[in-house]
Amino acid sequence: MRPILMKGHERPLTFVKYNSDGDLLFSMAKDHNPTIWRADDGTRLGVYKGHNGAVFTCDVTHDSARLVTGSADQTVRLWDVRTGEELHRWSYREPARSVDFGEGEKLLAATTDPFMGEPSKILVYRLDDDPAKLDSEPVMSLTGPEGRITRAVWGPLNNTIVSVGEDGMLRKWDAETGKVLHETQAHEKSIVCLQPSYDGTCFITGSHDKTAKLFDFYSLEELKTYSHEKPVLSAFVSPLLDHVVLAGGQDASQVTLTSSKAGGFESKIVHKVYNTEVIGTVRGHFGPVNAIAYSPDGRSFVTGGEDGYVRLNHMDAEYFAL
Repeated sequence: MRPILMKGHERPLTFVKYNSDGDLLFSMAKDHNPTIWRADDGTRLGVYKGHNGAVFTCDVTHDSARLVTGSADQTVRLWDVRTGEELHRWSYREPARSVDFGEGEKLLAATTDPFMGEPSKILVYRLDDDPAKLDSEPVMSLTGPEGRITRAVWGPLNNTIVSVGEDGMLRKWDAETGKVLHETQAHEKSIVCLQPSYDGTCFITGSHDKTAKLFDFYSLEELKTYSHEKPVLSAFVSPLLDHVVLAGGQDASQVTLTSSKAGGFESKIVHKVYNTEVIGTVRGHFGPVNAIAYSPDGRSFVTGGEDGYVRLNHMDAEYFAL
């Protein structure tokens, strides 16, 4: 497997996302510029200009017509994917940490960081095909615990919202009442990622406690725990095989003091069920791997690193024979 090295960012990557067809890639970074790429050969197609702070997150509609991004510049922005036009802006006093379209894409969940005495929040908005009809006021605001909510995603049928945070807690919220339905101490340290599976049956979390965990989306039952040598900054479930991919590494401040191998800067593919079995290791980034995503067909995966590079990995035939 020979990766395609994609250089389009000047600062560390924060998030990567495929569209539903798997032919487009979106990358977010601390350099203010959300970027769109071709997913087959890594050609850069364009940049969405407007943010003036680090961009932490994104989501894209099923038809690939709209992109939503969240940034440290205290805004969430809606874009026309094809033209790059900014269609709407939601503004806050706090940085926007995560965004997620609900099923049917009539709802949007966004989270804000704690700031100046204000707690972290999950904000729910109603969406409309006509940008002129979008309301800047949320229909619901869920107040989080102390510390940052690092990710919030819609549960099945938009009935619930599942969130994770710096306190290591996993919470399920009622999307109608805003009440916490269930909470559990999922990790011993901060949870830095939460990625739903493509089929919506489960999700995987990654933590500074050097583990990733697989959960049932409906019951929140913990299904598996995967151990890593270093903090797990990103993880993803394969839509094709019984595999998960884990990535991360030690703190960025220590990068210059450590070799790539010693720093744990590789991506590891492990068996989803027999979690002691390492299928393969993919190296290349110099610095922590902050973001990872499988393609919808499971035949490729992309990583985003602290080194500012996006690496596109198309699986060899040998991988599917394992």
